[in-house]
Amino acid sequence: METQERADIGVFGGSGFYSLIEHAREVAIETPYGAPSDLLALGEIAGKRVAFLPRHGKDHRYPPHMINYRANAWAMKALGVKHIIAPTACGSLTPDFKPGSMVVADQIVDRTTARKDTFYDGSITTHVSFADPYCPTMRPVAIEQLRALGIETHDHGTIVVIQGPRFSSRAESRWFSAMGWEVINMTQYPESYLARELEMCYVNISLITDYDVGLEGVGGIEPVSHHEVVEVFHKNNARVKDGIFKIIEHLDIKAKCPCQSALQGARA
Repeated sequence: METQERADIGVFGGSGFYSLIEHAREVAIETPYGAPSDLLALGEIAGKRVAFLPRHGKDHRYPPHMINYRANAWAMKALGVKHIIAPTACGSLTPDFKPGSMVVADQIVDRTTARKDTFYDGSITTHVSFADPYCPTMRPVAIEQLRALGIETHDHGTIVVIQGPRFSSRAESRWFSAMGWEVINMTQYPESYLARELEMCYVNISLITDYDVGLEGVGGIEPVSHHEVVEVFHKNNARVKDGIFKIIEHLDIKAKCPCQSALQGARA
């Protein structure tokens, strides 16, 4: 896992975030799980060493169900990363979470299938706690800094993660809403859990790009389309980047956190 390259903070995101790091250099990281989605961009932000990886690849060639999540997480750990910031485009399952607003999620529901979602296939059985999926030390920093920029930010939200690449049916979306889940996405699992297995702190920033199809009857809201998602995401790209920059600036990379000892008590 060792490499001479080092970073303090990792960012998983879309290719539009490459400009986040000025004068970045790209490095290739080999992993036991194959190649990550792309080269990792390394540089400095606010005096901290940062690594960026586009989870779908630079040209968005990997759909959500084909991303090599294990390789991506392993590559970050190989660089020495202890904190992951993970912006994502998400749909809203409630009228209260409007497009253009952001959510610092606190819970997750996995509805994916057959994804490689653990590093521990044997021979030592390992059960890592995932009761609180998102880092308790990073979440308050993210909430505070997003709000300081004047961004409408929800301080909680449950993300239901679907397999993709298709969007939900009307019946599925209504079910998710009825369960009280607020946000829907295709990439938060197993990315968030694999970070926990590697004892990295992880925070999600959900940019709400649309209302999911189950809300089409609320105030004339139409079903989600890919075009709509891309359009809203691009319009808000600068705001998300500003938020990431401020989070990095104010993040205490030396702070102790239970995420960093997740394997304690996970084995018999």
